[in-house]
Amino acid sequence: MDHLVLTVIAPDKPGLVEKLAQCVAGHGGNWLESRMSRMAGQFAGILRVAVPAEAYEELVQALQALDAQGIRVVVAQSGIEPSCTWKPIHLDLVGNDRPGIVRDITRLLSELGVNLERFTTEVVPAPMSSEPLFHAEALLAVPLGLTLDALQVRLEALADDLMVELKLRPED
Repeated sequence: MDHLVLTVIAPDKPGLVEKLAQCVAGHGGNWLESRMSRMAGQFAGILRVAVPAEAYEELVQALQALDAQGIRVVVAQSGIEPSCTWKPIHLDLVGNDRPGIVRDITRLLSELGVNLERFTTEVVPAPMSSEPLFHAEALLAVPLGLTLDALQVRLEALADDLMVELKLRPED
């Protein structure tokens, strides 16, 4: 079996996932995992599928043909995951919204060699004041050589500058 990673984006409407699933299953493929979401009228997702080697090219062509229906699919062949050289850490961050907050956080994480495994953000009104609050949740892939304490210290220094509340905990 060959493994593919697909990125999908289309105007949101019922039946999008079913069309993708039909296409994958129709070529003997197996839907392994996915993350999908609707945002601002668009539907986007990333998914990993396995397909028999002999059906690989036909599946890729069928997925690209979905463009005629307004469904853009970008196909990448999945590589082999490297051996685990990181530990999972959950990050929860809340603070006053301002431009550049994602840039500043991700710059620091990148400098420390931390990878984002999952990253979700939103801006919501504060309970009492209705001021915009930025909220981020992430699953971080922290290098084994970086201690949780060292990561906490560096992020807390940044959190003070950004005026955000930050929590780190090992992933369950």
